[in-house]
Amino acid sequence: MASDFDRRRFLKAASAAGLVGLAGCSGGPSGDGGDGGDGDVPARVGIVYSDGGLGDNSFNDAAQQGIFQAEEEFGIAYDESEPDGAGEFEQFQQQYAGSTDPAYDLVSTIGFNQGDALSQTAPEYPDQDFMIVDTVVEEPNVASYLFREHEGSFLMGVLAAELTQMDFSAGAGSTDTDSAEVGFVGGVDSPVIRRFQAGYEAGVEYVSEDVNVTTSYVGSYADPSGGQEAALSMYQGGTDIVYHASGATGVGVFQAAQEEERFAFGVDQDQSVSNESFSDIILASMVKRVDTAVYESISNVIDDDHQGGSTTALGLDSNGVECVYGDQIGGEVPDEITTAVADARDEIIAGNIEVPETTD
Repeated sequence: MASDFDRRRFLKAASAAGLVGLAGCSGGPSGDGGDGGDGDVPARVGIVYSDGGLGDNSFNDAAQQGIFQAEEEFGIAYDESEPDGAGEFEQFQQQYAGSTDPAYDLVSTIGFNQGDALSQTAPEYPDQDFMIVDTVVEEPNVASYLFREHEGSFLMGVLAAELTQMDFSAGAGSTDTDSAEVGFVGGVDSPVIRRFQAGYEAGVEYVSEDVNVTTSYVGSYADPSGGQEAALSMYQGGTDIVYHASGATGVGVFQAAQEEERFAFGVDQDQSVSNESFSDIILASMVKRVDTAVYESISNVIDDDHQGGSTTALGLDSNGVECVYGDQIGGEVPDEITTAVADARDEIIAGNIEVPETTD
């Protein structure tokens, strides 16, 4: 594993204009990827993104960074697909798996909601290597990657609970000392997003049982107006900080935070960098290294070591998830609070704090 790679540096660099371009297309196998179609590459990858597509500055874009890294380091070729909805997952998976000109060494499927489709596709193409993020498909040709989102979210809960109980201002935001309220906005109600919520709520309770958490699920990863409406209701009710796990829906949360002069937490990427226009209210982000999963799966295929039939879980101990402070205002978080977050991280890794995965 390439755990020593400076992934934060890469994420920031890759988001700069012009560093890397798309080698593939958005509609499936094309044969004209990054190698110009001559096939003289160490691997060719087909990637099927989750619904919501690229440009979310979150989950899908994080997966794409793994492709970019593999292209930069190994010289791979790749093609990309952005399904309009879950009904197209199987179609794109099979297009890549069944393609012979070009043939794909790996088909990457991004998101738990591709699990059902891949459970049908993988057995039909037993000689094709696949990987999937956020769920387990128990087939010998599928490498499954999970994340301990609840562990990283626990740290966000600690940070939120500490800040909401104090008079704090930074950038365009401030806390309301008359209340101790924090919020959570989820995209689609699912086991994965429930792990974010469960960890967050546990982190808040770890700090203080007197801090209230308000939760709302929008039902979509691509509904900024719904995210804005949900977050506005929270902020106007006295909430100081809203943490979202909702893909592009989270843009609405950031908009609401600016409007109400409160704070927000990002997800998947350092969203103070990927959503720079909101860096004055994004205090921190729960970075989920989807790029690591994509990159490592490609590296394994190149090394003829595809981890088919296995499940890899990435948590705090492997830097698979982590709390990253905002690029503009994160440095203003008081030292005693960043220390409390760091101590909680150490306790989780040591096994002294068991973070729940469900909200039950």
